[in-house]
Amino acid sequence: MEYNSPLGKLWIIADTTSLLEISFTEKPAPATKISEMTARELDEYFSGRRKIFDIPIRLVGTEFQKKVWHALQKIPYGEVRTYKDIAFAVDCPRAFRAVGMANNKNPIPIIVPCHRVIGADGGLTGYAGGLEIKRKLLTLEQAKLCEFRNS
Repeated sequence: MEYNSPLGKLWIIADTTSLLEISFTEKPAPATKISEMTARELDEYFSGRRKIFDIPIRLVGTEFQKKVWHALQKIPYGEVRTYKDIAFAVDCPRAFRAVGMANNKNPIPIIVPCHRVIGADGGLTGYAGGLEIKRKLLTLEQAKLCEFRNS
C-alpha cells in the first residue's frame, strides 16, 4: 500500500496478521487491514501523537539481526544510542559493524527505530532512506543530540 508521509512516499507491506515491511522505494502491495492500521499509526507518529507503535510486526532475518532489531525497539522515543551501545545490548560488544549491517537490513524502519542509532562520534551515519530523512525523524522526536555532533 502506498503511503504519503511527510518524508515522501513510503510503501507498506503487510499480510492479514502482521506488518512485514516499510520501504522507501516503490514496492506495490495491496492494502490490508494491517497496512491501513500502520498508516493510521504513522499519521499519529508524524503528528506527534504517538511515541510507541502497537501494530503487530513480523521480523524476518537471521537470529543476530532479530536480536539487533529487538534491541532497537527498546530505544525510547527521543533518545539515541550508538552502534556500540547496541552491540553491548545484544551481548556482542565487538560486533558494532555487524550491528550496522543488521540496521541496514531492517525491514521496518521508523517502527523498528534504526534512525535512533548514531555513530560513536555522535554523527549521523547510514540510513536506508538517506541521512536527511534520518535527521528529520530525530528532529520530529526532538532527540537529545546535544552531547553528540549533529552532522
